[in-house]
Amino acid sequence: MNIPPESLSFEYFRASGPGGQNVNKVSTAVRLRFDVASAGLSDDVVARLSRLAGRRMTEEGILIIEASRFRTQERNQADAVSRLEALLESAAKPPKKRRKTRPTRASIKRRVDAKKRRSNVKKLRGKVSRDE
Repeated sequence: MNIPPESLSFEYFRASGPGGQNVNKVSTAVRLRFDVASAGLSDDVVARLSRLAGRRMTEEGILIIEASRFRTQERNQADAVSRLEALLESAAKPPKKRRKTRPTRASIKRRVDAKKRRSNVKKLRGKVSRDE
């Protein structure tokens, strides 16, 4: 999928977690902002993308992806872009059409028989009458 470069913006910040002095000095983590409106995507793709993105999509229609898995800025930037591409690729695929199905007669019979057996087991747990 072709992503227009003008719809992307990168922000670099210090990553959290282990890493010694390097973490305190170098801004290696990347926050990618993708403006969905300026990307020229169709309405159904945008709807699927917002559903897939969840909380990563802002109300203004900006998708935010943070990447801090690697120790270098370049690898984190490439990771963020590849994650964006994967998300766009999965949003571009239309969902499969659902076909109505009905349970087979044999499966209905098995289900009802199992319910009858279970009912009988529970019925036998009842109080015993003194007449016998």
